[in-house]
Amino acid sequence: MADAVHTLALVAQKGGTGKTTLAVSLAVAAAAAGRNALIVDLDPQASACKWSDRREADNPAVLDAQPARLANTLVKAREQGFDLAIVDTPARIEQAAAEASRHADLVIIPVKPSIYDIETLQATLDLVQGRATHPPLVVLNAVPAQGGRGEQAARLVQELGLQVCPQTLGSRVAFEYAAQLGLSAAEYDPAGRAGIEIQQLYEAIMRQLDTPPHRRVGKKI
Repeated sequence: MADAVHTLALVAQKGGTGKTTLAVSLAVAAAAAGRNALIVDLDPQASACKWSDRREADNPAVLDAQPARLANTLVKAREQGFDLAIVDTPARIEQAAAEASRHADLVIIPVKPSIYDIETLQATLDLVQGRATHPPLVVLNAVPAQGGRGEQAARLVQELGLQVCPQTLGSRVAFEYAAQLGLSAAEYDPAGRAGIEIQQLYEAIMRQLDTPPHRRVGKKI
């Protein structure tokens, strides 16, 4: 019997928050740490699948699925030896968000530090609250290097009763350049700030799951 698949769900009712970028970045970080990572793309736009089409490496694996088939997909993932599944959900499709959250160990809500993003958080919270094993975690994305917008946004999010990840992601062009090549920012520029931030974020999320970042046994499939 294969070990359980730890499942992360990337959920945000607002579009353009960086769900797919975060999904592929975390999956690549997991693969580099020796995990068998799977991205399940529930988005009809299939952005993660298209990223995989541009990619030469076969880990992480990426497949598309319908929300109603997610439970079966995760069962098959466990049988095939995957130990981390990252579910990328579309914006404004409540069924996908609710189903992904129901099967997740942890829901990650990426948010940009703008009032427009923060105002949509309550709608997202209403969909995901109480569904996953752990309370949802907000990740501030595209935080400007200058000024205090990140800190201001974190305070506003906390006022909603949500946990904010201490590791934020900056507004960095490496994410876009990497995506065009089917890479993560860490692969595109391993010594760059984007790659370092993603690695730190991956490790922070694994701590939330009470799971070692690196796989200790087994081999990749």
